[in-house]
Amino acid sequence: MNDTGHPNGGNDGGPAQDSGSGSVHIGSMSGGSIATGSHGHATSVNHTASGAAPPYEELLRAIRVLREALPVQERSAEDRFLDGELADAEGEIVRSGTARPERLARLLVGVRGWLGSQTAAVGAVASATAVVQGIAQLLG
Repeated sequence: MNDTGHPNGGNDGGPAQDSGSGSVHIGSMSGGSIATGSHGHATSVNHTASGAAPPYEELLRAIRVLREALPVQERSAEDRFLDGELADAEGEIVRSGTARPERLARLLVGVRGWLGSQTAAVGAVASATAVVQGIAQLLG
């Protein structure tokens, strides 16, 4: 196998030539960066997260379930506000594997307020309760 990734370079005569100016042949590539030309420069930056700690994973699942349980049609202002707070917390947990205590406290107030309003649908109460319990566990 040669530099092209093909046993015979992709043709019978080896790698293709283009009148001496050089060429690059890639059969396949996964990840990384490529630069060509006399002044080419490639930089590859990879960010990998190890995932959230188990209590945050549980909270993340509860947040997603509650967001799915919120009404899709005819959302009240309380529904929209809560969905925004849930989305912000979900995004922070996904990005960092955790959520700041301030965000958790604000979300806790939002979920409790939503539960106390008339907009809380019966089916969503259990989901909201799971979010409250998850936050309470994390805040201590």
